[in-house]
Amino acid sequence: MTSLTGRRILLGVSGGIAAYKSASLLRLLVEAGVDVQVVMTPAATRFVGPPTFAALSGKPVHADVFEQPDAVLHVRLARRAELAVVAPATANMLARLALGLADDLLSSTLLEATCPLVLAPAMHTGMWNHPATLANKEVLRGRGAVIVGPDEGPLAAGDAGIGRMAEPEVIFEAVRSRLAAGEDLSGVRVVVTAGPTHEPIDAVRYLGNRSSGKMGFAAAAEAARRGADVTLITGPVALPDPAGVQVVRVETAEEMAREVFDRFPECHAVIMAAAVADFRPARPVEGKFKKDAGPPDLTLEPTVDVLSTLGKRKEHQVLVGFAAETVELLPEGRRKLAEKNLDLIVVNEVGRPGTGFGADTDVAAILGRRGEDMAPRAWTKVELAAAICDRVASLIRSV
Repeated sequence: MTSLTGRRILLGVSGGIAAYKSASLLRLLVEAGVDVQVVMTPAATRFVGPPTFAALSGKPVHADVFEQPDAVLHVRLARRAELAVVAPATANMLARLALGLADDLLSSTLLEATCPLVLAPAMHTGMWNHPATLANKEVLRGRGAVIVGPDEGPLAAGDAGIGRMAEPEVIFEAVRSRLAAGEDLSGVRVVVTAGPTHEPIDAVRYLGNRSSGKMGFAAAAEAARRGADVTLITGPVALPDPAGVQVVRVETAEEMAREVFDRFPECHAVIMAAAVADFRPARPVEGKFKKDAGPPDLTLEPTVDVLSTLGKRKEHQVLVGFAAETVELLPEGRRKLAEKNLDLIVVNEVGRPGTGFGADTDVAAILGRRGEDMAPRAWTKVELAAAICDRVASLIRSV
């Protein structure tokens, strides 16, 4: 079990009646040896006074962005935290976090923070079920936040239904689990590929595909959050570099293969999320085809099959492949899993809105060489990246 002794956690308390339960969560964290800094919204102080949290944490409680005029308080608080947990997280707080608003000390701190985030929503049922709240929840989950609850039960004003904040013990275990996830790939060298490759036809045209790189970038960010030494080899995409990741940018399948092959002997795992072109023009033109000369006569030749080559060279490495399919996801996935000597394959459904290339969500299955298949289901790419890293960490431990 992951020790929490000495871990630095920021406990955010927003303005809901469930704030009284946050005191119990704070006690659990302190008893586990956590160094807890409490930050409250002004509204939260009207439900439970700051002296209560100060007494339990042994630290001054912060609630005003201007309380230390000679210091940038929200920056200092954000950079100190290894994890932030907001309990309760009201509908207003979820909306502000989703929109990136920073109009008080807690929201300013969380916007500055780069650490993992755990949210425990609490509100009336109508607020939780409102389309705006549900959309905000998905935005935050898509960015990697862990959402705990809410539960069904008694609410304020004599109401009952879904919206009750999860119990402190459940939130505590979510915090422990999220911190543990930050350790399970510590010391592991991971290569992730992402995006398309562009195979030149002439000086301005190329053969490519619709891959956005989002899946590979999510996998690289998740592996880095878990402590891995990550190299991300990406084709042409319009995405910012993930924090804590070495990024190598390439154009063609040949360039991607060379970068992957060079690193393969020394790495522990490869996650091949890139959509590498299967074919390229055999004789690209150095200049530019002129339109008035008519359609070019293109002769295609196969590119190197990076995944199959890695499967043949594999020794101790965990090898994860991806397959984009429109029909027969499971049979095609199992065939490629065996043929390419993979440990895992992620089979994505493509060809319809909301899944596959360019989308923020996927309908996908995870198939394993040792079994433990995960049937096709809907995921955000962040959730799918976390599931892949769970399996990679488990496989590495079993080697």
